[in-house]
Amino acid sequence: MPATFDDLIKLMEKLRSPEGCPWDREQTYATLAPMLLEEAYEAFEAVEEAREGRPAELRDELGDLLFQIVFYAQVARERGEFSIDDVTNAIHTKMVRRHPHVFADTHANDSATVLRNWEVMKAEERRAAGKSERDESLLDGVSSKAPALMEAHQLSTKAARVGFDWKRIEDIFAKLEEEIGELREAISNHASSNSEADHTRVREEIGDLLFAATNIARHLQVEPEAALKLTNRKFRRRFGFIEQTLRGRGQAFDSVTLDEMEALWQEAKESKQ
Repeated sequence: MPATFDDLIKLMEKLRSPEGCPWDREQTYATLAPMLLEEAYEAFEAVEEAREGRPAELRDELGDLLFQIVFYAQVARERGEFSIDDVTNAIHTKMVRRHPHVFADTHANDSATVLRNWEVMKAEERRAAGKSERDESLLDGVSSKAPALMEAHQLSTKAARVGFDWKRIEDIFAKLEEEIGELREAISNHASSNSEADHTRVREEIGDLLFAATNIARHLQVEPEAALKLTNRKFRRRFGFIEQTLRGRGQAFDSVTLDEMEALWQEAKESKQ
């Protein structure tokens, strides 16, 4: 019989027990945090494997992530703070409450309406919790600790839900061209002055350019972090092809020209590396 969620909880209890694993018993909220983040990233990356017809890695990575959640809940239960049942009950209650178009008499005919209603309900929840709207922002729900591309995507998505958005993708391309022009100007100024202030402006303009590109991805319903991950993987494959080819020829990087490396890159590209 396959193991169940209850089996996983009992396994975690055993690992944390006096008869269990010394390493598992030593873990705390703080020591688990890096592992939680690592497993979340690995699950994120495995999504692309699943999209390409290889779901087994995503299955395994989701299991690793679920284990971290169960681990945290067990530590919390030992501290007398909450249990895994409290975790599942809290999210179940929240999802029912935030889907009145499914579980109540509210109507929502498209996903845009669902997202607008979602923000309204979150604002009502904050008021019910006694949180002052004067001190809060719609963007507070976006973690500043998230990867920058992911944060940019979420920030602009939140703003778009209340109408702060470009109407046409062509307008974002115009903004992208504007940011490229400003970056060129900043680079020129820095080249002539070599000042720290001008270098700071170059950095800011690169950030503006990336933010504009992120908004293009959002309008095309592409998650930019996943898109860049895909390009990173492609770069690894093609650069690996160059390395393997040079090794096969008995050559090192310092013995070939950039043009020769570019020719190998194109060869890798043509062979669908």
